[in-house]
Amino acid sequence: MSDDRREEQGIPKDQIEDDRAHATTLRRTVLRKSVRRERARRRGDESIWAWLGTFGLVGWTVMVPTLLGLAFGAFLDGRIDSTVSFTITFLIVGVAVGASMAWYWIRRESEGDGGS
Repeated sequence: MSDDRREEQGIPKDQIEDDRAHATTLRRTVLRKSVRRERARRRGDESIWAWLGTFGLVGWTVMVPTLLGLAFGAFLDGRIDSTVSFTITFLIVGVAVGASMAWYWIRRESEGDGGS
């Protein structure tokens, strides 16, 4: 949106300048981090901390859907009288969802996409 249109909408000029300064700062920060990440990716010098971070992220990616499936299954087992164990069913569904999400994330990272 142009500055003239923003002024027509009653946005003060100092707020427009503040917004522009914030946008410039954000652009610089994103550019600096993306350049640093790309440089590290090209060199291939992943530190142990980066590896542990990836390992932890994959663990959480699998664990959260698994626990949600387990909780939902236990909830259904408490509410519905059935011969089917919803706890086991949704535990398996949660593991499958988590594993597929982790596989997608690892594949994306290994291709060098990095989410951009």
